[in-house]
Amino acid sequence: MNMLEAAVLGIIQGLAEFLPISSSGHLEIAQRLMGLEGDSVSMMLLTVLLHVGTLAAVITVFWEDWMEILRRLFRAKLLWLLVVASLPAVLVKFGLKAVHIDIDEAFGGGFLGIGFLTTGVFLLLAELFSRKGRHAQEKEVTMKNAVVMGCFQAVAMIPGVSRSGSSTLGGSITGLTKRTAIKFSFLMSAPAVLGSLILEGKDAYDQGAFGFLMENLFPILLGIALAAAVGYLTARAMLQFINKVSFVWFALYVFLLGAVVLYLQANGIAGFPPISTPFS
Repeated sequence: MNMLEAAVLGIIQGLAEFLPISSSGHLEIAQRLMGLEGDSVSMMLLTVLLHVGTLAAVITVFWEDWMEILRRLFRAKLLWLLVVASLPAVLVKFGLKAVHIDIDEAFGGGFLGIGFLTTGVFLLLAELFSRKGRHAQEKEVTMKNAVVMGCFQAVAMIPGVSRSGSSTLGGSITGLTKRTAIKFSFLMSAPAVLGSLILEGKDAYDQGAFGFLMENLFPILLGIALAAAVGYLTARAMLQFINKVSFVWFALYVFLLGAVVLYLQANGIAGFPPISTPFS
């Protein structure tokens, strides 16, 4: 991987992590179109490390919220909300692992196009619920909101399904304003990325993928830095303009992208695997 390829991946991660369009899905598309070579474990490690860049952006944008948690520790309501919101994904991850099911293998790259279409449906529903309850929406996250948003975040472990789009739908269904839902969704990404870094990082180390890291250290560091910088700007912009921007536009984009990916899959272009559904 050269510096240009790493820069492109970093910019994609910074944009797509804070737009409801699936950053992991976009990274997989970019890696295939650029012909990046590497085993699945190395590519997984690369994706996790790029997410560390956007984690830095989340920490910077919401610095006051994190400082409040540090000041109050176990008395901080936000801390417990994030813990509760993270539990569904943890339970699903370890539950599937207990029965020897790997969600990436179960869905695989063959589900990518369908995953983008699913994201489009979620975004249309989020916009619908947001408009329907516009005059009676809550601006403060409750435990009920956190549980539902956490369940939708667990769904986003499927390739091509946007984590922020899914969890924002959960917030909209339970009566949160779009801005409150998207802000909490961004905050939820912090424990999700930390968890992935620990779990996926351990798997990558056990399978020898750190050789890939050392061989591409400087390009990866550039990608992380760009993901952090672009992610910071994108997150700030989303928080400022979210009430003025309809999710319908994002839905149309991922519907179009999903259709293109399905075409690439159906014709085996750029190494895209055939269309498949879980366990097929």
